[in-house]
Amino acid sequence: MKTIKIFDTTLRDGEQSPGCSMNTAEKLKMAEQLDRLGVDIIEAGFAIASPGDFEAIQEIARIVKHATVCSLARALRTDIERAAEAIAPAGKRRIHTFIATSPIHMEHKLKLSPAQVMERAVEAVTLAKTFTPDVEFSAEDAGRSDPDFVCQIFAAVIQAGASTLNIPDTVGYTIPHEFAERVRYILAHTPGIQKVDVSVHCHDDLGLAVANSLAAVLAGATQVECTINGIGERAGNASLEEIVMAIKTRPDIFKNIVTRVNTREIHRSSRLLTSITGVHVQPNKAIVGANAFLHEAGIHQHGVLNYKQTYEIMDPADVGISTDNLVLGKHSGRHAFVARIQSLGLELGPQDVDKAFDRFKRLADQKKVVADEDIIALINDEIFAHMDRETYVLERLEAVSSTDQSPHARVTLLTPDGVRTVEAQGDGVVDATYKAIDEMTARPVELLDYVVQAVTEGTDAMGEVVVRVKDRGRMFTGRGSSTDVVISSAKAYLNAINKALNARQVLKPIGHNTLIEESASI
Repeated sequence: MKTIKIFDTTLRDGEQSPGCSMNTAEKLKMAEQLDRLGVDIIEAGFAIASPGDFEAIQEIARIVKHATVCSLARALRTDIERAAEAIAPAGKRRIHTFIATSPIHMEHKLKLSPAQVMERAVEAVTLAKTFTPDVEFSAEDAGRSDPDFVCQIFAAVIQAGASTLNIPDTVGYTIPHEFAERVRYILAHTPGIQKVDVSVHCHDDLGLAVANSLAAVLAGATQVECTINGIGERAGNASLEEIVMAIKTRPDIFKNIVTRVNTREIHRSSRLLTSITGVHVQPNKAIVGANAFLHEAGIHQHGVLNYKQTYEIMDPADVGISTDNLVLGKHSGRHAFVARIQSLGLELGPQDVDKAFDRFKRLADQKKVVADEDIIALINDEIFAHMDRETYVLERLEAVSSTDQSPHARVTLLTPDGVRTVEAQGDGVVDATYKAIDEMTARPVELLDYVVQAVTEGTDAMGEVVVRVKDRGRMFTGRGSSTDVVISSAKAYLNAINKALNARQVLKPIGHNTLIEESASI
């Protein structure tokens, strides 16, 4: 059997997508789940980018038990030394260095000749090799590079000690048969390439990232770089769950090809990422979308009831979707509640379980049946409550909306200066609530986006609010859930504010460092 290595870059390339930034605690939680998922390599971040990124990589390197921990680095001494320091605590560590090889990038971005690019690549790999035997080299924008030049630079870095060569379709330009042919050409014309792993890193600008990655596997690639839910720069990266399940589901095509991924952890991984970022996948998303295993058409329902494989090519249980039909309500006990949490792939400490169970009971008094989605929404607050120091905590909220007077809100917060209460008017009760919060927090952030959605159906549904705010050039996502959408809104806004204030303590303000900005995508 040929085992394809899964290189997960959710915490690096994925986290760079707008609105998906994570703090150190959230990255650690996600890294633990990726390790449980069974990915081979976790690209934990870009160490030189900020003190926060460096700290997160170093902490991930300490806690990951099975996967290789990797840091990205440009072909620069400062980057490589910083990456080496960040990954030092890991049991298995990799430095991933890169430089652009396409004519458009070399001329307009790097302003270097092909010979100079070759020299920098060899110097970078040689230096990285002094810190770890596991060095990956990427030819950025290989999809638009001269294949012969890619072969030449790959041959040179193999001599310098690279153990993995990456062929990125950085801007999602190629189509499957073209990308597969490029991989075959490079494999056939690069001396020494049989001794190393050949990786691919595809973006989804034309919606072909997964197709291109799978075509490359059939062409001989031995590693695929991807992200949970396909998050990433612009249109995103190749989706890990789609690649892994395609290989698993079609052994007739991917003959004797497997991955080490524990597919039953896929759904859990997807939901955790959604909980952290507040970015939901579309309902019709393959594998992990809400509708991926639902059947509404009568003829489909009839077929599935008679024989599941008429309309299901995968068993939902294989990706970790619970088939437990146990209904939870106000008469359900703690054991049933804990069992459901575990079946949903969620983990809570004993104290957090107690808090979540109390919230569940209060919710069950309001609703006849508490759905899985309700449970996930209410315990997400408990999962992440301890991850950030809460500078501002919601103590009480009163909001009034009327047809004959301006909406107003009375908000009480626990602040660093003690308990404060402020009243404000607004265009609506949420606007009034946010104005009151702004006054107490001295308006530390700029609100960019506000999204509210019902977690389940009905007038008694849990309402989840996701906000995105901007602070000192960085975006932060806040989320909150309650059966009252105004309370959800306040919790989400405060969650984002607290994240931004915590980040100020560990992150330097973003400037216009073009060297850092050029590293955004491989």
